[in-house]
Amino acid sequence: MRDTLLIALFAFLGAAAAGLLGAGVLLLIRRRSLTEHITVVAAVAVGAMFAGTLAVAQAMFLSAHDLTVVTTVVAMAAVVSLVTALLLGRWVAARSRALTLAARSFGDGGDFTSPDGPAAYELAALSSEFEATSRKLAESRNRERALESSRRELVAWISHDLRTPLAGLRAMSEALEDGVAADPDRYLRQIRAEAERLDDMVGDLFELSRIHAGTLALSPSRMSVYDLVGDALAGADPLAREHGVRLVGDRIESVPVEVDGKEMSRVLGNLLVNAIRRTPSDGTVAVAAERSPDGVVLSVTDGCGGIAEEDLPRVFDTGWRGTDARTPPAGAGLGLAIVRGIVEAHQGRAAVRNVTGGCRFEVTLPTADA
Repeated sequence: MRDTLLIALFAFLGAAAAGLLGAGVLLLIRRRSLTEHITVVAAVAVGAMFAGTLAVAQAMFLSAHDLTVVTTVVAMAAVVSLVTALLLGRWVAARSRALTLAARSFGDGGDFTSPDGPAAYELAALSSEFEATSRKLAESRNRERALESSRRELVAWISHDLRTPLAGLRAMSEALEDGVAADPDRYLRQIRAEAERLDDMVGDLFELSRIHAGTLALSPSRMSVYDLVGDALAGADPLAREHGVRLVGDRIESVPVEVDGKEMSRVLGNLLVNAIRRTPSDGTVAVAAERSPDGVVLSVTDGCGGIAEEDLPRVFDTGWRGTDARTPPAGAGLGLAIVRGIVEAHQGRAAVRNVTGGCRFEVTLPTADA
C-alpha cells in the first residue's frame, strides 16, 4: 500500500511539473494560432505521462527493461497525439478563418452567410448568432432607408406646401399695400384662411416632433367611446356638409376606455377629415365602435375607391399622401402619422384595409378596467 502511494506521489509530481511548464508555454503563445495551442495541450498530456514515468523510474520502482517499454509506448503515443493535434488544430483554424471572412460582410453592408461544411459546436453556435445578427442588421438598414426616404419626401412636401401659401400671402399683402386690391375684404379673409392653414401645418409638425421624441404627455381619463365618437362626428359635420358627404354612426357601443380625450379626439378628427376629403359627393363615411377580443375597435370607412395594395404598408408613414389623384389640396401627409403615434402611445394599434368601394381605418384601444 505504501509503495502504491509513493508511486502515485512521484507520478503526480512529474505530471505537475510538465503541466506547469505547459501552462507557461501557453501563456507565452496566448496570441498565437489556435493550432499551436491545441498542439501544446496535446504535448502537455503526453509530457505529463512521460515525466511521471521518469519520476517513478528514478525512485527505483521500475526496472530498466520496464522503463524502456514504457518510454517506447509513450513516444509512440506522443507521435500519434501530436499529429492528431496538428490536424485538428488546422481544421479548427480553417473553420475560424472561414468564419472571419464571412463576418467581414457586416462591415461591407452585406448579409452574413455561414460557411459550408461541418464545424465544432461552439463555432456553429457562433455562426447561428452571426446569422441572427445579420437579419437584425438588415431589418435595421431597411428601416433606416425607409425613414430617410420618408424624411426626404416630407421635406419636399412641406417645402411645396409652405411655398404656395406664402407666395399667395405676399402677393395679397403687396396688393393691399399698393391699394390695387379690387376687394380688400376678400383679400383679408383669404389671408386669414392661409394663415390658419399654415398654423395647422406647424401644429401638426410640432405634434409629430413630440411623438418622435417620445415627449408626448398623455392625461388619460375614463370615458365612454360613445361620447368620444359623438363629439368627433359633431366636429366633422360642417366639413361633411360642405363636401356633400353623409356621416353615419349607427354601430357605436358604450365601451369604457382610459384615454386622453384631447389626443383621441385629434385621432378621430384626422381620420374623419381624411375620409371626407377623399370620398366623392353623395358618398358615405361610416363610423363604428365595437368590442373585440383585443379591446375596442374604432373604425372609419370611406368611399375613396381603395388604396393600391403596394401602398397599404406606407399609409401611416410620415409624409405619405398617396397618388396625385388621391392627394387633397391641403395637408402635408402628417395626419395619419400622427394618428399612429397617438394610438401607439395609448398602447393601441392603427391599421387600414380595403373594403368594397373604399378603405377602412381601424384603431384598436384597450378597454378600461372594470
